[in-house]
Amino acid sequence: MKDFFSKLLNGMSIGIVVSLIPNALLGEILKLLIPHFPALQHVFDITVFVMSLLPVMIGVMVGITFNLTPIQTASVGIAAMVGSGAIQKTADGLFALNGIGIVINTGITAALTVLFVQLIGNRLKAYSILLMPTLGILVPGMIGYLLLPFVKTSTGLLGVAVANVTTLQPIVMGALIAVIFCLIILSPISTVGVATVIMLSGTGSGAANLGIVAAGVGLAIASYKANSLGTALAHVLGSPKIQMRNFFMKPKIAFPMLITAAILGALAGLLNIQGTPYSAGFGLSGLVGPLNYINLAEGGWTAKNVSIMLSTFLILPIVLNLGLIYIFSRKLKMIKAEDYKLNFD
Repeated sequence: MKDFFSKLLNGMSIGIVVSLIPNALLGEILKLLIPHFPALQHVFDITVFVMSLLPVMIGVMVGITFNLTPIQTASVGIAAMVGSGAIQKTADGLFALNGIGIVINTGITAALTVLFVQLIGNRLKAYSILLMPTLGILVPGMIGYLLLPFVKTSTGLLGVAVANVTTLQPIVMGALIAVIFCLIILSPISTVGVATVIMLSGTGSGAANLGIVAAGVGLAIASYKANSLGTALAHVLGSPKIQMRNFFMKPKIAFPMLITAAILGALAGLLNIQGTPYSAGFGLSGLVGPLNYINLAEGGWTAKNVSIMLSTFLILPIVLNLGLIYIFSRKLKMIKAEDYKLNFD
């Protein structure tokens, strides 16, 4: 069971990063350039479309992680898309993309499909190419589709719980929300999904954003010795979710990031760092968080606001994580670089 869960999370992590990185890297930059170069709108639209392919990518990468055959892997990808909720039928009978869907339900559907494929094994023989994709839709795909409303409701309840935290004193609220989102970004649950369900905005969104920044920067620093520079940067430029497997196997690896998140979240309440439901789920990816703060801050691009942005989104996350990682690794001996090793081969 531990090996199954490990492979599932590893496949999900790769699929998530591959799908989200193009928009994360280019999205906010393209928004600034499009008014001057309208032709770039097509590039931006494509990166948004690629994000909606996340369920398929999760299914395919999970299939590859479990060493399934090409037909079986494709079937997992199809079933994952069915259970994701990323496509909706409009009143006109057309099919429309609906964001990235419910990530946790995508993962559940992919897991069920892998189990189904393993149960079937080679029994279909020469008929695999005819029957496996169809059976993948009819059995695990439809189970995932039927589970979707319940999982969506559960995600909504989590969002309501987070929203209730925002009624507390701003500094305490900021610390708690930052820690909560630091944990959510390391789980299969979508931070953007939770933030949009409860329409998390204002300092609550700013705190959530800084919680993700704490996770991304901290994991990039902690994982650098065990991985390549590009993989380490993927935690910041892409998503900290690539550490899902390691986090679930050894939750203690996130202790430095959680403490950093609490401090940054408290500063969000103290300095009135704001954001939108969209920016709450991205951290530094595509500079979504920092740019939204500047856009919402009184005065815009003033020296004071730029100083706050650089301090809270870049300098403090690096300094705090460096110090805490040193303490937890060298002094307390609780974590080591190998704990953050990622295998994308």
